[in-house]
Amino acid sequence: MEKKKLVLIDGNSIAYRAFFALPLLNNDKGVHTNAVYGFTMMLNKIIEDEKPTHILVAFDAGKTTFRHATFGEYKGGRQKTPPELSEQFPFIRELLDAYGIQRYELENYEADDIIGTLSLTAEKEGYEIKVISGDKDLTQLSSEHTTVGITRKGITDIEEYTPEHVMEKYGLTPEQIIDMKGLMGDPSDNIPGVPGVGEKTAIKLLKEFSTLEKLLDSVDQVTGNKLKEKLEEFKDQAVMSKQLATIERHAPVEVSVENVAYEGFERDKLVAIYKELGFHSLLEKLGGESESTEQLKLEDIEYVTPDVISDDLFADDNYFYVEMLDDNYHYADIIGFSLVNEKGYYYLPTELALKSDSFKTWAEDESKKKTVYDAKRSEVSLRRYDIHLKGVNFDTLMASYIINPSESIDDLSTIGKKYGINIQSDESFYGKGAKRKIPEASLLAEHLVRKSLAMFDLKQKLEDELKTNEQYELFTDLEMPLSLILADMESCGIKVDRDRLQRMGGEIHDKLIEMEGIIYALAGEKFNINSTKQLGVILFEKLNLPTFKKTKTGYSTSADVLEKLANDHEIIEHILTYRQLGKLQSTYIEGLLKVINPKTGKVHTRYQQTLTATGRLSSIDPNLQNIPIRLEEGRKIRQAFVPSEPGWIIFAADYSQIELRVLADIAGDEKLIQAFKDDLDIHTKTAMDVFHVNADEVTSNMRRQAKAVNFGIVYGISDYGLSQSLGITRKEAGLFIDRYLASYPGVKDYMDDIIHSAKQKGYVSTLLQRRRYIPEITHRNFNIRSFAERTAMNTPIQGSAADIIKKAMIDMAEALKDYGLKTRLLLQVHDELIFEAPEEEIETLKKLVPDVMENALELKVPLKVDYSYGPTWFDAK
Repeated sequence: MEKKKLVLIDGNSIAYRAFFALPLLNNDKGVHTNAVYGFTMMLNKIIEDEKPTHILVAFDAGKTTFRHATFGEYKGGRQKTPPELSEQFPFIRELLDAYGIQRYELENYEADDIIGTLSLTAEKEGYEIKVISGDKDLTQLSSEHTTVGITRKGITDIEEYTPEHVMEKYGLTPEQIIDMKGLMGDPSDNIPGVPGVGEKTAIKLLKEFSTLEKLLDSVDQVTGNKLKEKLEEFKDQAVMSKQLATIERHAPVEVSVENVAYEGFERDKLVAIYKELGFHSLLEKLGGESESTEQLKLEDIEYVTPDVISDDLFADDNYFYVEMLDDNYHYADIIGFSLVNEKGYYYLPTELALKSDSFKTWAEDESKKKTVYDAKRSEVSLRRYDIHLKGVNFDTLMASYIINPSESIDDLSTIGKKYGINIQSDESFYGKGAKRKIPEASLLAEHLVRKSLAMFDLKQKLEDELKTNEQYELFTDLEMPLSLILADMESCGIKVDRDRLQRMGGEIHDKLIEMEGIIYALAGEKFNINSTKQLGVILFEKLNLPTFKKTKTGYSTSADVLEKLANDHEIIEHILTYRQLGKLQSTYIEGLLKVINPKTGKVHTRYQQTLTATGRLSSIDPNLQNIPIRLEEGRKIRQAFVPSEPGWIIFAADYSQIELRVLADIAGDEKLIQAFKDDLDIHTKTAMDVFHVNADEVTSNMRRQAKAVNFGIVYGISDYGLSQSLGITRKEAGLFIDRYLASYPGVKDYMDDIIHSAKQKGYVSTLLQRRRYIPEITHRNFNIRSFAERTAMNTPIQGSAADIIKKAMIDMAEALKDYGLKTRLLLQVHDELIFEAPEEEIETLKKLVPDVMENALELKVPLKVDYSYGPTWFDAK
C-alpha cells in the first residue's frame, strides 16, 4: 500500500518570504508578481521533492485571533503588509486553485493552528507529514512522523527540523521550543517573555529545569540574583508568553485530511494564470501552451503559392506581411509577401508580386483594408518599387508598442508570445550574424504565412486591450496617421551638400592636428590622446591632478571626471575640445558621407516610432536629432543640409519651452499658468518668485539658477543634481528647490500625486493616454526607487510634449495639402519641425506653421512657436 504523505504549507509565511526574498517583479500590466513567483517556485519544488498524496495551504483568517483575548498587544507593532504584497494574495489563491491544491483559513485562528491540528490528526491516521513555513515557531510540531521545513536563504532552500535536528541545534526537544519562547519571547509576534532573557539563557535554564513551569517552581535554585529577580517579577508574563507561543492542536478545523488529496494540477488553468502573470519561463517548463490555447501549427497551414496574381486573390479585409532581412528598409530587398484573408492563405513570391498590375492596384486601393506589421516599414519598402501602400487600418507592432512602450519587441513572435500565439522567431528561423540566410522557398512560405495568421489572431486581442486602456484614439488618430507622414519624410530625405561636408571634414582635421600640438606641449611629451591609460598617466601621475574615480584598468578619464578638473589645468579644456572634434569628424562628417544616397544625393534617416518609453521619436541611420551644436564646428555641420530644389528655402519652427508649458497645464499651478498667459520670461519670473525680488532686481546669475531649476524640475532634479549643474553646495541647491516648490505649490502637489498614482496603478499617462509602466516605483533599493519616481514625474510631461508635436505633424500635413502648398516636411528634431519650401511660400508659412503648431492641442496655457528660415539648416536657426 502506498505510504500517505501530507504536506501542510503556511501560506502567509511563504508569501512573505517570497516577497522579501525576490526583487519586485511586474507583469506587463504593472501588477506585482514577485511573491506569486516565489510561491510558485516553492510549490513546484515541494511537489517534485515530496511527491505528496495530500496537500493543504493554510492562511491566516484576519488580524484578530483567540490569542488577542489573552494579550491584546499580540503581534502589535508589526509593520502593515506592503500593498505590493497584499495585491498578490488573490493571485496566490487563484494559483492554488489551478494547481488543484486545497486552501483553508479559519476565523479567530492562525495558519499555525490549522497546521498543528491537521498534523496531529494525520499522525494518528498513519500519515507522514511535512510542514513548510518560514516561521521557526512551527518547529514545536516536529515528531517521529512530522518534519518541519523552514525556509532559509531565498525561497527554495529549506532547513529540515526533525526532533533529532532540534536537539542538535538547541539541545532541546520540540516541546521545549514553547518553553524557550515563553522565556525569551518573540519580538516578531510581540510576545514579551522575560526581559533580559535571550536564547542562550533560556536554553541553559531548560536543560537544567526541563520546563518553564518546573523552572518557576524552583526559581530559588537559579544562580544569579538578577536573573532570579527577573523570573520572579515576570513570572505571569512568562506563563502568558508560553501560552501565546503554543500552537493550538485542537482547533475547530472543518476540513479533514482525507479531503485534501492531491490529484495534480489543471493544465489549462495553470497555463492561463502563468500567461496572465507573465511567467514565460514556467510556461516553457510546462511544455508551452496547452492544446486548447491558440497556436499555429505548420501542419494546419494549407497555403497557396499562385502562379499568377489575379484580382480574385484579394478581399476587403486582408492580413499582409512584407518580409525583409535587413533592418534598414530603405535599401533592404523584399524577400517575400504573405496574405491571409477570407479567401485563403497565400505566399506571394517577390518578383511575381512586384511585376503584377493586380498586386499594385490592390496595394494602392484605399478601400481594401490591410492589417500589417510595421506600417511605415511596409510602405517605404514598397515605394522603392513605385507602389504606394494604402488602406492600412491596423499595425500590430504599433498597437503592441502603445499598450506597453517599455517592452522590447524583437519581431512578431515577441508580441505573439504575450498572447499565447506561438510562431518561430526570425532569429531562430533565419539564423544570426554570419549564419543568417534565407531558407528554401517552402519553409520561407510557411514562416511568412504563419506571420499573417498571427496578425489575424492578434488583431482583436490588441484592439480590445487598446480600448480597455482608453488608448484606441491614440492609436487610430495619432500614431497610425503619423506613420504615413514619417514614411513620406523618410522617402523624401534631406539633401546634403557633399562637397561642403568634405571641406568641413578637412577643416576639422586641421583643427585636430593643431589641438594635438597644444596638448602635447602642455603635457611635455607626445602620447596617444585617445588612450585612456596613457592619458590617465599624463594627467594623474605626471601633472599630479586630483583623482576622482578609478576603474579596474586604471584612472577614469570620462567626460564628467575631466569637467571637474577644468579649473585645475588648461590641458583639460583642450582635451575635451579634441574629443568633441574627433566625434564630429568620425560620427558626423565621415558617418554622413557614407550614408548619402548616390541616386538622390540625400540622406534618408529612419524614424523609430516604436522605441522610446516616452513616445518621442528617435532618428537613426543617420541620427539627425543629435548633431552636437555646443561647438561652432558642430553647428556648422548643419550648413551641409540644403534644399533639394533650386530657389527653395529651409524653414524651421520650434516650440518655445513646451515642457514647462505642459508642466503648468498638468500641475494646474495658477502662478505658473498666469506667467505663461502674460507671456513673461519664465526664468525671470521664477527668479522673482524664488528670490522675492522685482524684475529689475533679477541678476543674470539669479536667472541662470532659475532656468536650471525650471528645466531640472521637469526631470525630477535632486538637490545633488542641481548642485552639480550650478556649482553650488547641496544644501544651497536643496534650499533653492524648496523655495521653488513653495512658490509653485501646484507643481509640488503634482510631484506628490503622480508618484502616489504610479505606485497605485503601476503606470503614468500623458495627456493623450500614452502609458508608461514603472514597476521600479516600489523597489526596496532607494536609488532604483528614486530614479523611478523621477521617471514618473517626467514621463507625463515629456510624453505629452511628444504627443503635441506628433499631433502638429499630422495637422501640418493636412494644412499643406489644404493650402495646395509645395512645402515638404523634412525632419522632426525633438521640439522642432524642419521644412523645405519654395521661396514664394515663405510668407504663407510664417503665418500658417505657428498657427497650426500652436493649436495642435488645447492647454491651460498658450503654446508658443518661434520660426526662422534661410538657405541652409544652419541659417534657419
